[in-house]
Amino acid sequence: MSSRRAARCSPPRLAGSALAFYALIGFEDSVNVAEETRDPSRAFPRALFGGLAIAGALYLLVTIGASMVVPTGDLVGSSGALLEVVDQGPLGVPEKLFAAIGLLALSNGALINMIMASRLLYGMAQEGVMPRPFAKVLPGRRTPWTAILFTSSIAAVLVATGDLASLADTTVALLVIVLGVVNVSVLVLRRERVEHEHFVVWSVVPVIGVAISVALLTQIESATYARAAILVAVGAALWIVNWLVLRRGHR
Repeated sequence: MSSRRAARCSPPRLAGSALAFYALIGFEDSVNVAEETRDPSRAFPRALFGGLAIAGALYLLVTIGASMVVPTGDLVGSSGALLEVVDQGPLGVPEKLFAAIGLLALSNGALINMIMASRLLYGMAQEGVMPRPFAKVLPGRRTPWTAILFTSSIAAVLVATGDLASLADTTVALLVIVLGVVNVSVLVLRRERVEHEHFVVWSVVPVIGVAISVALLTQIESATYARAAILVAVGAALWIVNWLVLRRGHR
């Protein structure tokens, strides 16, 4: 987020917390492979919280190191904070090389999310939530090709119609909304009793999660909500079409 856009957000610290969620994208995708572990109720929470702790510690160390090299005020007013730090270092890293490293890291994260998005769409189609064609797979490789084509098309349209800042803001808005819904779902699911062993979180944790989600959503610009609403409308339209088809099939 540029300094000009950040200045429009109030208060800036809370708005920065909303954007910080973008740095944590990917951890929620790990739940899709939790069932492949031998003891998911025990192994997955350790892996998830351990990964969050390690990433958080690294982010904190980078932040402290950057503030020690470049004044905090200069970092806040810069559109490339890490580049400011690199320029002060003794190695003299070229800007093009630094940009290539950043592009590679961003592409890697985008690729992971594209893979997970197609698998989620495939899973919902298998469960009857989304249209059945999204559950089609290639005969040999068993990859959900229709889901991959659809999610890739959505991504291409988003990239062609918006810049990186607007896409990041839209992703953060949707992520915070989903986080709030997940925390509410945790409170509801705690009332159900299951026979198998599973991870149980303290009730205060999802309550805090809902409160934080609501607070962060108040700091997001209306234009970002409009863009996010279009994506939600596309998903809702697919669900309605699938529901009508299933209803007609039952009749």
